[in-house]
Amino acid sequence: MGRRVAVILCASVVALVASGQASAFGKQDLTLQMDDGVRLAATLYEPTAPPPYPAIVLLHGLGGKRQDLDFIAQKWAGTFAVLSFDARGHGASGGLVSMDGPREIADTRNVYDWLAARPEIDDHAIGAWGISLGGGAVLRSLVEGVPWAAVETVQTWTDLFGALAPQNLAKSGAVYQFLSSVPQARLDPSVLAIKDDALASQNLGAVRQFAAQRSSRSLLSQVTTPVYLFQGRRDFAFDISQATAGYRLLKGPKRLYVGDFGHAPSTFPGPDVNTVLNEGESWFLRWLVRPPLPPVGFPITIAPDPWHGKAQGLKSLPSTRSLRLAFRGRSSLAGIAKAARTSRRLTTRVETFGSARVRVTAKLTGGWSRLVAVLTAKPPRGKTIVVSEGGINTASLSGTHKLTIRLLDDATLIPRGSRLTLTLASSSLAQDPANLLYLDLPMPRAARVRLGPAQLVLPVLRKPVSR
Repeated sequence: MGRRVAVILCASVVALVASGQASAFGKQDLTLQMDDGVRLAATLYEPTAPPPYPAIVLLHGLGGKRQDLDFIAQKWAGTFAVLSFDARGHGASGGLVSMDGPREIADTRNVYDWLAARPEIDDHAIGAWGISLGGGAVLRSLVEGVPWAAVETVQTWTDLFGALAPQNLAKSGAVYQFLSSVPQARLDPSVLAIKDDALASQNLGAVRQFAAQRSSRSLLSQVTTPVYLFQGRRDFAFDISQATAGYRLLKGPKRLYVGDFGHAPSTFPGPDVNTVLNEGESWFLRWLVRPPLPPVGFPITIAPDPWHGKAQGLKSLPSTRSLRLAFRGRSSLAGIAKAARTSRRLTTRVETFGSARVRVTAKLTGGWSRLVAVLTAKPPRGKTIVVSEGGINTASLSGTHKLTIRLLDDATLIPRGSRLTLTLASSSLAQDPANLLYLDLPMPRAARVRLGPAQLVLPVLRKPVSR
């Protein structure tokens, strides 16, 4: 069968009217057979207008299913043919989940080939939209040569290892949550083989190799396809740097939207979802409708938080300045103990944008294997804000070292009069038991760390977009 995909089942064909649109579309539930015999459940929406149609493939997130994206499919189906499918090992599809491994990328190619072979589809105008796991598949398939005419990605990664194990320390809580979103019986052996190491930040060579097969960053400089990157302001799994690094590398038409959505502590959809979908529809109209329209507007957009109905357009990534704060004190830690140090009140509101740095001298003994930093802000009124957090693997270190911990790259508004607190410990739970990004994993009973004063370098926007 090669890369051709067989249609096994056509479950239904119905005429619908897309919400908010005058155009009608038809809907077919299908089962597509991949070239290894595995069957994927799919839904195809097609306009009732005369063909040929430009087309968009929608790819859902980890643990999700195609129905999660029905609201997007129905919004766009009056203009485009839209195909959504349950990824391998998800929903009603067969097979096992290997987290955007070579088999899923082959599936993505198979789905593209099946759609391109349909006579009513314009095979030169097929785009892809993917969120989280689906976004990773879109970018990896793009760098592996699937000839998408235009793509959009939402809250995803370009470097999977760098996203989930920065400074060689796994975001164990996020990794655990991702792995738990799929029943273990549906996980591919390649995932089961690295699962424990990925959680415990061990055997990192194997974990890095696994992640490299699922990343796109090293090849993005070869891409000239139009790409629109949508990334969340506060996404502690895949932070802003995953998109900005890709944006800098891409050689074709490109745009970046930093919005009010994402993985925890945010959600998708967010309050700016209509703007996100309208931006996405305009991008596909520009590049999939013949002839393609020239680019208009700003290449970079940043949504404020809280959302007030309008985002700010920029010609380039925003200018920042460094806010430098000293956190005095000395602490000796063992087990779940923490060092929490608080700054003076801020005299003005600031909005972070970029990766903060925490510098601290640490004397490590007894096998102390990690140091986690959580930066919080307590406004004069309201709840404590987790501004950012990060960690570093110290398993190979002993004695005294000057450590630099890179925190997540996010955009967080800190109100005037806030006090910043820097919490240093072996896990993020030491700051708050509900903060599960870095879990409290076992260390030797003799493990100790002695910490000196800490310095924080916090990048903030010269002109905040939020208020």
